[in-house]
Amino acid sequence: MKKTKIDYTGEPRRLDIFLTESGDNFSRSYSRRLIEDGLVTVNGKKKKPGYVLNPGDTISLSTPDSGERQAGFEDLVIFEDASLMAVNKPAGLAVHPNPDNWMINPQASLLGEPTLASLIFSARPEMAGGGLERLGMVHRLDRETSGLMLLAKTPEAQTVLKEGFRERLMEKTYIGVVAGIPEKKGRIDAPIGRASGYKKIKVWEYGRDALTEYVLKEKGKGCALLEIHPQTGRTNQIRIHLAHIGHPIIGDKLYGGPEAPRMLLHSFSLVFTHPLTAKRTRLEAPLPENFKEVWKEVKAGRLPAKI
Repeated sequence: MKKTKIDYTGEPRRLDIFLTESGDNFSRSYSRRLIEDGLVTVNGKKKKPGYVLNPGDTISLSTPDSGERQAGFEDLVIFEDASLMAVNKPAGLAVHPNPDNWMINPQASLLGEPTLASLIFSARPEMAGGGLERLGMVHRLDRETSGLMLLAKTPEAQTVLKEGFRERLMEKTYIGVVAGIPEKKGRIDAPIGRASGYKKIKVWEYGRDALTEYVLKEKGKGCALLEIHPQTGRTNQIRIHLAHIGHPIIGDKLYGGPEAPRMLLHSFSLVFTHPLTAKRTRLEAPLPENFKEVWKEVKAGRLPAKI
């Protein structure tokens, strides 16, 4: 932690407002988070964000910095060149913190549990500058989904890759295991959105268009391994669509999948136009061992696969 002491000399002022105005790219929410996490004290005591500072108060501030390395990022990297890198995100690792202040001040990503954002900032702090947004991220995966993610290393590459996702030029392949055995091939064309009064995103007639295609690759006892091709990129799309047709992903607690040690959904490959060479490029993230192990158990009927 970087430790700072400040002897306050100004007019009476709220503690959170003072930190926001005097800190290095501190947002109001980041300042409040530091205070609420006990990383800010006044005269040696914890205070609330609304505490009013007076002349003579001594503020002690502890802030995380990129020197406090969170190990593990380099182990996730499976491809890297001058313009981009690809990582194999493990299941259970969130892509970024829920509060958005990390996008203003990347140091905020180091507060709380590790995320992909905090691992990137710890290992590659230079990705917080140079015109890159969101530490080079161009898309995201759900916390419980494992697999391939692309990160841009230059603003130019980030623009091209983001456009590729936005214009549906990316060929995305996922591997998933579902409860029950669906048809050999399927095409799920159903809009997705969040209806008023509902917390969960779901298939909804007034939602945004969403299209998912799949091919059955292997059958198990009351379950099936699918190769899945989302043609659009809506939040939770694959999980929602497969649950909608009565075949939720194994381990998907949110959308009614049978219990399992992990959710069996993995981002396997991407085919895209390389931002530097303009050549069509294919990258793959191999299935992790914990996915294979759980699939083996489910396939043999040793874990529940039926709803």
